[in-house]
Amino acid sequence: MSIKTKPVEYMDGKQKCVGFLAWDESYANAKPCVLVNHAWGGLDSFAEDKAIQMAALGYVGFALDNYGDGALPESVEEKTAFMGPLKEDRKKLLKRLKAGYKAAAALDEVDETHMAAMGFCFGGLCTLDMARANIGLKAAISFHGLLDAPDYPVKKGKTKVLVAHGWDDPMAEPDSVVALGQELTKAGMDWQVHAYGGTTHAFTVPDVDSGDGVLKHNPDAERRSWMSTLDLLSEVFGQHGIDIA
Repeated sequence: MSIKTKPVEYMDGKQKCVGFLAWDESYANAKPCVLVNHAWGGLDSFAEDKAIQMAALGYVGFALDNYGDGALPESVEEKTAFMGPLKEDRKKLLKRLKAGYKAAAALDEVDETHMAAMGFCFGGLCTLDMARANIGLKAAISFHGLLDAPDYPVKKGKTKVLVAHGWDDPMAEPDSVVALGQELTKAGMDWQVHAYGGTTHAFTVPDVDSGDGVLKHNPDAERRSWMSTLDLLSEVFGQHGIDIA
């Protein structure tokens, strides 16, 4: 195994974005690609690590830069300033996501016919929006994502959707989980929701604990959601003969 990483620049109109590519160069042929949609802190080391984990499994990992210019806001105010406009203008967000998808699909390392996406928090919403737009993903996986529907029609599609969700997440309460299930059913998607009791927001993020019951790492939910993710990726990419057990 020889995992390599590099930045990849791409454009959304006039906005430059800087993605993060991870792949195992010991594979000569193009491989399935898993896109990683970052949380509200931007394309940080957490998102990069997920791309590297995908490469270690024999896939190609490509973390998208959904803020542009590699921005890494630090304070709550800065993060809100970057995320807010994209969350409020979902058509603009989808355009940014499609730009990243197309950039990844064009890479020599990537089999553009076999692509999936995963995302965390704000990135979960991004991933679900990619499935809603039926851009061609085999699978879309949201970890403690924001679940509210966009203000444009959801297309019918064949993307297999996995939602890993903390039942006590105050940012996406049970009613929103039910609404998402109804939405995805109407769109004819193959979907599953794994809801973890006693679990709040950001449960996959090590050491996080806001102290107020909003953000808290849950290692059991993290482990269970990751195993479900590997199962789904193995299912949708199985014909490539990658053993990820």
